[in-house]
Amino acid sequence: MTADHHHPTELAPIEARVAAIESVLVEKGILDTDVLDQIVQHFEDNLGPMNGAKVVARAWADPAYKERLLADGTAAIAELGFAGPEGEFMVVVENTPTVHNLVVCTLCSCYPWPTLGLPPKWYKAPAYRSRAVREPRTLLAEMGTVIPADVEIRVWDSSAEARYLVLPMRPNGTAGMSEEQLAGIVTRDSMIGVQRL
Repeated sequence: MTADHHHPTELAPIEARVAAIESVLVEKGILDTDVLDQIVQHFEDNLGPMNGAKVVARAWADPAYKERLLADGTAAIAELGFAGPEGEFMVVVENTPTVHNLVVCTLCSCYPWPTLGLPPKWYKAPAYRSRAVREPRTLLAEMGTVIPADVEIRVWDSSAEARYLVLPMRPNGTAGMSEEQLAGIVTRDSMIGVQRL
């Protein structure tokens, strides 16, 4: 036996069930694995926080775009080519020195996939969903973001009708940066509101 001989690891029970279901669906012609691979590829290459970061960077660099973004998030985001399921109606809320915005979905996990990709596990967790509304300042502090007492926290509850995106405040010292450089400093968590830049 050679050193590079590969022995597949045993599947976890849930993985074995998924593989069995997939096998039956393929056998019956219900599932086309090529189509499934294309869907996975789309999520990996075209959806994610890098899209939202480009939106934020454009808003920081272009005041006219920022105005359009805050007035009609859906249309302004679509200008950059980001649209689709879970992003049909987007509302963008701006952090300021006196207001910090936080996004949650109290009912389930509504989330703007075209601009942020798939939601993180903590976003879907019941503890986050309830505490973001009941005690946002405490929750944020536990997540490493201390919001001063004189800053108002506004909590936005996403739904099937509207998804929210936070426009973080542009950090000091970024005046000479290009849009690409600005996008590189924007994080998913800052666009949800659990982090400040």
